Amino acid sequence: MHDVRIDRLAQVLVRYSLDAQPGQLFRIVAPTAASPLIKAVYREAIRAGTNPLMRLTIDGLDEIFYKNATGDQLDFVPQLARDEIETVDLHLSILADENTRALSGVEPKMVARRRAAMSPVQKRMMERSADGDFRWCLTLYPTAAQAQEADMSLSDYADFVFKAGKLDQDDPVAAWQAQRAEQAGIVTRLTSADHIRIVGPGTDLNYYVKGRSWVNCAGDRNFPDGEVFTGPHEQKTNGVITYSFPALYMGREVTGVRLEFAEGKVVKATADKGEELLHSLLDMDEGARRLGEVAFGTNYGIQRFSRNILFDEKIGGTVHLALGAAYPETGCHNQSALHWDMICDLRSGGEVFADGQLIHKDGKFV
Repeated sequence: MHDVRIDRLAQVLVRYSLDAQPGQLFRIVAPTAASPLIKAVYREAIRAGTNPLMRLTIDGLDEIFYKNATGDQLDFVPQLARDEIETVDLHLSILADENTRALSGVEPKMVARRRAAMSPVQKRMMERSADGDFRWCLTLYPTAAQAQEADMSLSDYADFVFKAGKLDQDDPVAAWQAQRAEQAGIVTRLTSADHIRIVGPGTDLNYYVKGRSWVNCAGDRNFPDGEVFTGPHEQKTNGVITYSFPALYMGREVTGVRLEFAEGKVVKATADKGEELLHSLLDMDEGARRLGEVAFGTNYGIQRFSRNILFDEKIGGTVHLALGAAYPETGCHNQSALHWDMICDLRSGGEVFADGQLIHKDGKFV
């Protein structure tokens, strides 16, 4: 039977998250496993008067590419990809993995090389987004593979996904607008701060945000959403952070990550598992060893780790700090082919100080 929540999700994505307008070129990138949501989004996109541009994929193509591509193929960037990012007005990516570990056997250096080749396209996408003439959103359609990663049945996982997006509420858009208003107060408080200190188990980290812009995220870029973020000063992060949950990258898992910073740069990095991958990504380029994003998770409808960063970075009571590329609208200038979010849980004994004043304790703003 068709799940009416899929139609509701499509309506929220097109009308609220992307604010689609007649005549806009609307690119939809998704695997065929998400066909129920693709059809619902396509229908809503047509009704909104946009011109949909479909980019469908099938599961397993990335694995084939990385296991067979030559160096020249890894470095090749189609002119079409460069042209599209200049002309598309709206972009929606839908995640729907049928095998979340498909790239586990791929050499990390090949993935890093491909990411580096595609970084100019990603950089241009972020620039256009910061300028306000390009809107994008990332969402997820629940699959059995993702449910297994989260240790849930498919039906329970679907409930988890839709609840995280407030789609169980009578008016999801009104619920997200209310969250935006609540987060606006947090943004105001953080904007007045020069210096942030995070203290928790294995963590005592200082970063500076004076003059940087905090962004209020309430369903317009990621869906589900629920975070406030900025980009720190590139040379002013010092101390150590221990990430609470496994950090996943292209289907591979790195656990027990501990990073030590000096003058903004990672000078020591260890992990209980996957340390080789950690170092491979840190060596991707100069910007990969610096933070491009610092953020607070504010979606208290998400309270469990699901091994999907789209949800996990939003867990209410956590912070996530991403290595690599910064979002230009924050004022941070760090550039990298990498953008890797990792999560630190502050719900049990964590504290955050702004200019020496306690502002966040045990996962809640005070």
